[in-house]
Amino acid sequence: MSIWYRPITLAFCQQLDEGVHGKGSLMKTLDIKITEIGDDYLVATMPATPSHHNPLGMVHGGANVALAETVASYAANFAVDFEHYYCVGQEINANHLKASRNGILRAIAKPLHLGKRTSVWEVKITNAKGELCCVSRMTAAIVARPQTNT
Repeated sequence: MSIWYRPITLAFCQQLDEGVHGKGSLMKTLDIKITEIGDDYLVATMPATPSHHNPLGMVHGGANVALAETVASYAANFAVDFEHYYCVGQEINANHLKASRNGILRAIAKPLHLGKRTSVWEVKITNAKGELCCVSRMTAAIVARPQTNT
């Protein structure tokens, strides 16, 4: 059984990557892409290129966190009625376990808690060899959209 409020597609995710003004977003800048949608998980990828590196030549921890928050935020928003609510990151942490220098990083987000006011997501990032590089947990606040009178 799917946790998503309504069906979602990879094409819809690509459309969201363009941002609300259609001028791009951090996802475009970092080349983060949603690549897989499961019944209870979402997968995103990001290349480990020199533009993502810290001065020591490995993927910057902040780039890992941006990848984790992206996939968890997309998932959180897909799990609510987006016409009445939206989700924003409230807290995120990350444990960097292994350095990455090249290849494609893969992040999978799965819910730990789906509540009325918050959701909590676990994100595991692996490198091209399938080795665990980073584990993150993000709490999303579920915010009611203002009611509009038409």
